Amino acid sequence: MSSSDPSKRPRPGPWPPAPESNAMPPSTWAKRTGFRPKFSGETTASDSGQIVSAPKPKEPQTPLDLESGRAKPPVSAVNGEKAENNRLPAPPAATVTEKEKDQSVKRRRDSDGGGAPKSTVATANGPATADAPSHHHPRRHSREEATDVLPQTVDDDGFVSRPSHMKYELRDTPGLVPIGLYGLQHYISMLGSIILIPLVIVPAMGGSQEDMAILVSTVMFVSGMTTLLHTSFGTRLPLIQGPSFVYLAPALAIINSPEFIGLNGNNFKHIMKQLQGATIIASAFQAFLGYSGLMSLIVRFINPVVVAPTIAAVGLSFYSYGFTQVSSCLEIGVLQILLVIVFSLYLRKISVFGHRIFLIYAVPLGLVITWAAAFLLTEAGVYNYKGCDVNIPASNILSEHCRKHISRMKHCRVDTSQALKAAPWIRFPYPLQWGTPVFQWKMVIIMCVVSIISSVDSVGSYHASSLLVASRPPTPGVLSRGIGLEGVSSVLAGLWGTGTGSTTLTENVHTIAVTKMGSRRAVQLGACVLIVLSLVGKVGGFIASIPQVMVAALLCFMWAMLAALGLSNLRYSEAGSSRNIIIVGLSLFFSLSVPAYFQQYGITPNSNSSVPSYFQPYIVASHGPIHTTYGGVNYVMNTLLSFNMVIAFLVAVILDNTVPGSRQERGVYIWSDSEAAKREPAVAKDYELPFRVGRIFRWVKWVGL
Repeated sequence: MSSSDPSKRPRPGPWPPAPESNAMPPSTWAKRTGFRPKFSGETTASDSGQIVSAPKPKEPQTPLDLESGRAKPPVSAVNGEKAENNRLPAPPAATVTEKEKDQSVKRRRDSDGGGAPKSTVATANGPATADAPSHHHPRRHSREEATDVLPQTVDDDGFVSRPSHMKYELRDTPGLVPIGLYGLQHYISMLGSIILIPLVIVPAMGGSQEDMAILVSTVMFVSGMTTLLHTSFGTRLPLIQGPSFVYLAPALAIINSPEFIGLNGNNFKHIMKQLQGATIIASAFQAFLGYSGLMSLIVRFINPVVVAPTIAAVGLSFYSYGFTQVSSCLEIGVLQILLVIVFSLYLRKISVFGHRIFLIYAVPLGLVITWAAAFLLTEAGVYNYKGCDVNIPASNILSEHCRKHISRMKHCRVDTSQALKAAPWIRFPYPLQWGTPVFQWKMVIIMCVVSIISSVDSVGSYHASSLLVASRPPTPGVLSRGIGLEGVSSVLAGLWGTGTGSTTLTENVHTIAVTKMGSRRAVQLGACVLIVLSLVGKVGGFIASIPQVMVAALLCFMWAMLAALGLSNLRYSEAGSSRNIIIVGLSLFFSLSVPAYFQQYGITPNSNSSVPSYFQPYIVASHGPIHTTYGGVNYVMNTLLSFNMVIAFLVAVILDNTVPGSRQERGVYIWSDSEAAKREPAVAKDYELPFRVGRIFRWVKWVGL
């Protein structure tokens, strides 16, 4: 029978050692301040690999052990682990000797089952550990879907080491066959981002099927050419350049300008020359921002809390176009959307020969299957109606029966497009192929503002991709060099006449994380393949023959992905902070509400308009609320304030830079120091220019390494 005297009871313990916590390694200013990240409330740190300063943690209260009737041992300062011998309190952090620290590290290493030693960094809260660089990681994280796996090492400057989950990293050059296959895979997975914009703007400009085929080939040619330039003389990160959705809204606004609505004849070339002129001048302005070093100053005001709502607003702004077009042939459009969702979400973990083909190729696979289903339905006569011919213009159709079904025939059948037949076998895209550009200052100003938004988008892409493939984030000089070259690339896009500017595709970061292919050479080889394919006119004609309802269904997915990728930038900040939640919420709400006011102002209900309903948001210049004696000012102000991304950017950048918040809370982007980067061979090899071109920029510090 046990004694009831508590003093005679055996003392419990010793307790088994607690498992090592997965606290992230501290960054530069975390080491200086002694910050240890918490994972609750407003101090939730992200898994971006960067930790910034935070308020000094409160002294922990000593809890009572109700079973033994005495105080529980305090938590040691080593990665938040409990003291293994809980019968004696752990010594204070300030009195821990070197011998005790070595023993503590040894005990933790033994509990992990051996492995590489860990380096100890002394902080105000005690020693914090970080894995030493080695080829063996005993506790490597194995998230299957993580786009930002927690880093394994931290150097003296607080930057994470190169991730080990990538198959091929930035400077890796595998054999010709592997990089060819991976490069082609990269571009096929980005197919929707590259080709869908021409399929939207050409019908809006009144272009023919032949015009669409030529424009698709031109976009492919310019995308391959600018990607080669950027990976060679820009940031040198494996980022694909192409027509960005950021430029789609201003392009549609210019297309639907009042002076173009009443034009007769071939509107396409006339409007294209206006787009070319605006794009060329605005791109020259963007190149000036980059190469003059002004971008390195502007980037101080651009943080994840600014980037996230701005890019998300780009995707959300096209909601009026998406399902409105899908509804023209529901069975085909809904099938397309469901297939892409099933492939990208439900079948994303299925691997074939080590490749997640359903996740990587969700868009092209869904397109092929839906196109095949529509072809079978067309050949089976499902969309045949007696006495009706789809080739007869709707204005010449007299039968009420045919008038009722002509729209369904045009959108559901796959044999209505003549683009493939009209396209030549070989055609070389050349500059000024649409004619001499026309310059109007009001359209130039709109494009200049949009080029700033495009630069904000690229800043987020540079940082996110560098954490995946490079040894360190780029320096401010490399960032400015990349923005400057994007401006040059957009000038080339304007000269060739793609209808939009050229910029880093935001979806590229997601593709890198999914395919685990970060090799610069693979992207460059894929760009060469894209240029060769652009010279085959039938390829552009084949892509241009994609039915419009399938294009709209794919765009529903692409724009939703763009909104999600924009919001994913919040992982570099404290996403649980009430400050950030309010700023992002206000930015997104006003980005939808304020443009809606401008777009609906002065429009009477049930008004008969020659412009389709899904293009109504882009005719605001003719009826906006701003009325001055200067028509150009009215055009610029009404149009700019009707853009969702402009409102989101203005609200976010003002609030984020005026509302107090710590660097960690704001998630301030960390860029590598120029002098430190020059001393480190790995960083120099990642970002230095080839062919000794970097010597030209030695005297220009703001665009050098």
